[in-house]
Amino acid sequence: MTVTPVKSQVFQGYVGKEKAFAKNGKGIFMTIEKNGKEYRDVIDAVSGAAVASLGWGDPDVPEIVSEALKKHTYSYPGLVANEAAEKLAKFYIDNSPPGAFASALWTCSGSESNENALKIIRQYWLEKGQPKKTKVISRECSYHGFTLGAISIGNTPRGAPFKDLMINQEEVCLKMPRCWPYRDMKEGETEEEYSQRLLDVLEKMILDNDPETVSAVIVETLPGSSIGTPVPSKGYLKGIRDLCNKYDVVFMLDEVMCGTGRANPNGKLNCWENFLAPEDGPDIQTVGKTLGSGYVTIAGVLISPKILDAYVNGSGLILGAQTYHSHAFNCGTALGIQQKILQNGLTKNVFENGNLLGKKLQEALLDDPNNFVGDVRGLGGFWTIEFVKDKKTKEPFPPEKKVGPRFSDIALENGFNIMGVSGADNYGGNWDIALFGPSFIITKEEVDLLVERVVSAVHALTKQLRAEA
Repeated sequence: MTVTPVKSQVFQGYVGKEKAFAKNGKGIFMTIEKNGKEYRDVIDAVSGAAVASLGWGDPDVPEIVSEALKKHTYSYPGLVANEAAEKLAKFYIDNSPPGAFASALWTCSGSESNENALKIIRQYWLEKGQPKKTKVISRECSYHGFTLGAISIGNTPRGAPFKDLMINQEEVCLKMPRCWPYRDMKEGETEEEYSQRLLDVLEKMILDNDPETVSAVIVETLPGSSIGTPVPSKGYLKGIRDLCNKYDVVFMLDEVMCGTGRANPNGKLNCWENFLAPEDGPDIQTVGKTLGSGYVTIAGVLISPKILDAYVNGSGLILGAQTYHSHAFNCGTALGIQQKILQNGLTKNVFENGNLLGKKLQEALLDDPNNFVGDVRGLGGFWTIEFVKDKKTKEPFPPEKKVGPRFSDIALENGFNIMGVSGADNYGGNWDIALFGPSFIITKEEVDLLVERVVSAVHALTKQLRAEA
């Protein structure tokens, strides 16, 4: 068989085409080679995909990795546990609000974590003797990963080609409205009123589907690459927690992208601490991304005392296991990285300097009537610019303009790397966003430099779009 000549043998992204290469870096800066051109001193403003908490080339990581490698090769978690996994679980539990979590499962990706969370929730209800609880309510426009289960609780056009393989979307994986104040709050509506409107829809869904059949409500605390970091409106997450309590439904938060220190107000780990009291925390939570700072492939599922008790007092056994769950090398490396982050106050640093970044971007971009920036939103180390054709009406650009990805290209020419996305829902809507998730080590001076480069890139995009118009 004749093989078509290709420029890349990596079966990912744009298949067969020449890819951009991240060659090396130091701190928040990196070198990228694209189309034969090398870009140096590029600010990695999204740290990969909001992953690299310690940035590039951290000087302490080689020793952390070396120590983890010396102590353990491999043991199958279904039969023999390891100390590193236990210590990492204890670290996360100890650095969360007291009583929030009691156990943890370590996986290799956020998608895998969400997939396992679904199975843990299902078995939880079996342990409780309530097998009819099978329905899961998640949100429109949500993204929870790209395994089949994760796609099923997500809701973007990315899942459309796989619909015939997904969990039933009409009877099992149900969708409630998204929480996106910039797009969906009505004129004159307060945040509290908007939250109540969304909560009323959720409660009606639970009642219409019979609470005895509803298993879980799943939301991203601060959504990322789907709709771009809209901060939950006042009372929204607490309202979901209360409804889950009222109807005996599991409350699950996905903090794979926004958690593990990226947006925590207390110098610790969980994003939900911005919005919920310790007693209102989730029953189950998924994490990942910054956990290993990209040096190892690790993510996790955090288990509340409520969920753990049902297993301990029931069968006492998890159904199924995966080869690289709670891998000792990954867990040992992640633990060392998390200990360094905590000791150096880096979650506090990214919360403060991330909010400074957001404030400076808002000041520089929102009041300029000549650009196409409709919104700048976010929290801590997680921010988004949304581009619109009309700033007053919030009309988006036509999808074929691909403004988000085009801004990524312009950003690189202006010395920074971000995630530019042309997003869409399953109902005819579309939008363009640029996602920022810098490393936790970013300084005030680097924030100033990044803002300067972003403003230049926005001006370049504006000029390009106006020339086309």
